[in-house]
Amino acid sequence: MSTINRRRTVLRDYSKSMKHYWDEAAFIPDLEDGAAARSVASRFLELRENDFVGGFVLRRFERFASAEVRTWWVDGVCVLIGPHPDSPNDSAPVEIDLAPIAPLIAGLGLPFVTVDLALRTDGVWRVIELGDGQVSDRPTTIEPQTMITALLAQAR
Repeated sequence: MSTINRRRTVLRDYSKSMKHYWDEAAFIPDLEDGAAARSVASRFLELRENDFVGGFVLRRFERFASAEVRTWWVDGVCVLIGPHPDSPNDSAPVEIDLAPIAPLIAGLGLPFVTVDLALRTDGVWRVIELGDGQVSDRPTTIEPQTMITALLAQAR
């Protein structure tokens, strides 16, 4: 049985991560190493500059077995599932079971959200991020008309 290092942490702000700068501005290998944590946070701030939003958010590091998948929801109903814009050519390795999160998303009462998911190494789908669409790009592998049609079909 493997043990989880609960001190491994991922840093982000209220809006964005710096996952493209993983080693220098996102991943903190040991949260108890104050100097290393401060260095990652400083680099994060340097990269985000005036776009830093709200404050720091720490999240326990988890291992994933898949690339992120983006889902689009209208009035609490998932209308489209596709690859994340950062990995537009990667598809989900298995079918996604949205049943556990669907009532939670519907319970938000929001007209539109995107939810990014990834498959953990233990086979559980994990919500990575939920957004209100302000910074929710479309992957290049989904045609604009496909997305518009899916979104409008539920909105009617």
